[in-house]
Amino acid sequence: MSAEKKIVLVTGGSGLVGMAIKTLIEKENFQNEEWIFLSSKDADLKDKEQTNAVFQKHKPTHVIHLAALVGGLFRNLKYNCDFFRFNVLINDNVLEACKDLKCQKVVSCLSTCIFPDKTTYPIDETMVGFVQNGPANDSDKDTNAIFQNCLKIALKWYRPKFFCDRHINNYEDVYMAQRDGTPFVVWGTGKPLRQFIYSKDLAKLIVWALRDYPEIDPIILSVDEKDEISIKEASELIVEAFEFKGEVVYDTSKSDGQFKKTASNEKLRKYLPDFEFTPMKVAVQETVEWFKENYESARKI
Repeated sequence: MSAEKKIVLVTGGSGLVGMAIKTLIEKENFQNEEWIFLSSKDADLKDKEQTNAVFQKHKPTHVIHLAALVGGLFRNLKYNCDFFRFNVLINDNVLEACKDLKCQKVVSCLSTCIFPDKTTYPIDETMVGFVQNGPANDSDKDTNAIFQNCLKIALKWYRPKFFCDRHINNYEDVYMAQRDGTPFVVWGTGKPLRQFIYSKDLAKLIVWALRDYPEIDPIILSVDEKDEISIKEASELIVEAFEFKGEVVYDTSKSDGQFKKTASNEKLRKYLPDFEFTPMKVAVQETVEWFKENYESARKI
């Protein structure tokens, strides 16, 4: 007897991670899965009626929830109320629609901004919290932490699955600097540390979480601690990949944000001890090559 067909709906399907998942799925041949990738053109997920309508149309059995209003440190500082309100609406509407349709599994992403500022490292799944662990990092004026802890509570009630993090977007800055003969300006000192994960690797892990992760509790999808590098090192890799020969300037008048958010992937490694992450240099080179080929048609930030 064949397995029951899965109808997998991906919100945020036209974003960085959503497109990486779509590319991965298109290379597979799973007979018992139908994948639907939503974008903001299909429905405004802030609107409850539109959310319900698109979910009723496709009737998913499984959902990967990636849709969100995102913008990084400085946009979050400027529009923190909008970030909170819009993301709460999106998550509430999506999770309620999943509940109404009795979806079998929901994979939902959060960010390491949910973790508190004053903490021990590495952070792990047991340390998610706002009140009990003190205030979250100042970088986002607590907006992300408040909304994401609201989501954490909702996730616990609705019983979905997991969270993850991270990417960098200096590619366009280097591209423009090279094109225009201007300096490449990096905001901050370049000293903060981050664990960067390639979208292709993250796509594989999210699909694994959907199909095979057996728990209802969070799991951090991250590269190993040893792969943590500085913003300066990451910027230098992008400069090298672009073969940019111009001046690189660090604008120290801009905030560095949180200095580090080192995450443990020990739990992930227990499930996938042999998973091989793409080396950072390779990931950056592939991204730069894609960027050059697709810049004119790609969606701009």
